[in-house]
Amino acid sequence: MTERRDDLLHRVVRAAAEGGLARRSLRDLAAQVGTSHRMLIHHFGSREGLLTAVVEAVERDQNQRLGELPDDAAEAIRVSWRRTSVPALWPIERLFFECYARGAQGEPPFDRLVPALVEQTLAAVSARADVAANDEGRVGARLGLAVIRGLLLDLVATGGPQHLRGREIGLGGHPSGVPASEEAAR
Repeated sequence: MTERRDDLLHRVVRAAAEGGLARRSLRDLAAQVGTSHRMLIHHFGSREGLLTAVVEAVERDQNQRLGELPDDAAEAIRVSWRRTSVPALWPIERLFFECYARGAQGEPPFDRLVPALVEQTLAAVSARADVAANDEGRVGARLGLAVIRGLLLDLVATGGPQHLRGREIGLGGHPSGVPASEEAAR
């Protein structure tokens, strides 16, 4: 990638986080990030290419941040959930699921996301010292990824239960991480 393209992509990611991209024209987006729609097309090929590049950039950033998570796998999932379940990130997460679904249907250029987004994240998780480099470790990593993405899909699609937004999740009990007896006492 060129420095100009990287800078432009960074500004588009920021704009996507602020208000999403789903219903925005390239002209509107270009005006917000200080360029022209022609430059967006020059660097990304099409609106679809730009959306795909945004998802790839966000996923790359998230995978690089996996090293910041606690060593305990359950706690790492909880921290990851707290990071990703805040409403401010929902526009980016909606874009992720839109592009991923389009890729699952074989639609170019989104098709390059599937299975790459799963494989890249699993590779990043598997590189952690706390993840066993065996089948059990890989299954656990995939399960953790599936739990987080499944909960995020539910959250951004439905607005989710208020008690799940940016909160703890339990891995064996109540979804908020709070035992039902304590939840009832609140």
